Amino acid sequence: MSLETIWFCIIVLFWLGYLFLEGFDFGVGMLLPVLARNDTERRVMINTIGPVWDGNEVWLIVAAGAMFAAFPGWYASLFSATYLPLLVVLLALIGRGVAFEYRGKVDSQRWRRNWDRVIVIGSWVPPLGVGLILTTTVLGLPLDAHGDRIGGAFEAVRWDTLLGALAVAGFALVHGAAFLALKTAGDLRERARVFAVRALPVALVPMVLLLAVVQWRDGALWTLVSLAVAVAAAVVAWRKLAADRDGQAFAALGVTIAASVVTLFGALYPDVLPSTLDAANSLTVAGTASSPYTLEVITWVGAFGAPAVLVYQGWTYWVFRKRINAAQIPPVHTP
Repeated sequence: MSLETIWFCIIVLFWLGYLFLEGFDFGVGMLLPVLARNDTERRVMINTIGPVWDGNEVWLIVAAGAMFAAFPGWYASLFSATYLPLLVVLLALIGRGVAFEYRGKVDSQRWRRNWDRVIVIGSWVPPLGVGLILTTTVLGLPLDAHGDRIGGAFEAVRWDTLLGALAVAGFALVHGAAFLALKTAGDLRERARVFAVRALPVALVPMVLLLAVVQWRDGALWTLVSLAVAVAAAVVAWRKLAADRDGQAFAALGVTIAASVVTLFGALYPDVLPSTLDAANSLTVAGTASSPYTLEVITWVGAFGAPAVLVYQGWTYWVFRKRINAAQIPPVHTP
């Protein structure tokens, strides 16, 4: 296997890590006004992701950085063509991070409600935007012979890419509810579990439709297998949630997103950004890759850096593995 193909697989793994970890992260923020009955329960929900949300966002930086280093042509064409959605995503992430830090700075219900709105908006916009961008790279854009987008700034906004946006947001919503069922206790946990049971059959429909569209257009026999695994894992997750097995349900949702990512990028390979006008203009793994020397250097860097990051993040999740309930939340304290 060539270094180009290895780095394509590594980048797919980075995007999978982002969708899995930030999926439940965003889902918790999306559900803030839905599941919490008072400020204490909102603090419980925020505390479930408090130690990990910023670490989860690193996967987005790593995925984009790896694209820049290993496939500069892919990075340049995709992100320049989706510049406006990417800008909106980044602004939402900035606002969300600020909201987490500033929410408890003033002892005022109005102050906290306003920052809660920022958290909710900042949790809905990124999965929608990232879903649109990733679906764009899988389903393609009108490209000329130089790999430049033909058309206006909103050329990436189509019915199929909007379906991808809904697919990622729908998964994040259910994933967040399953995570809350896993990480909280008492009435909040039960509300999260019941919500996940009721929402899953509806919220994951866009994901199934997206996978079907990609399979119909560009899929192979083996991607049909991964599609079937994704659907079966979603069914297992729903059954486990109904049976009050939140840990197993959360793991099954992980299999769902993993099999979905494999289906999408498996159908894409060996392209990285297809041209919807002329297949000869499609950007490929071989055509957009960096030089062999560059790929070799970043491989050595990744070989030493990636394990350290994974160990540290795994240790963080282990330290904060226990459930949180309202009784553990201290009174509001402002500096």
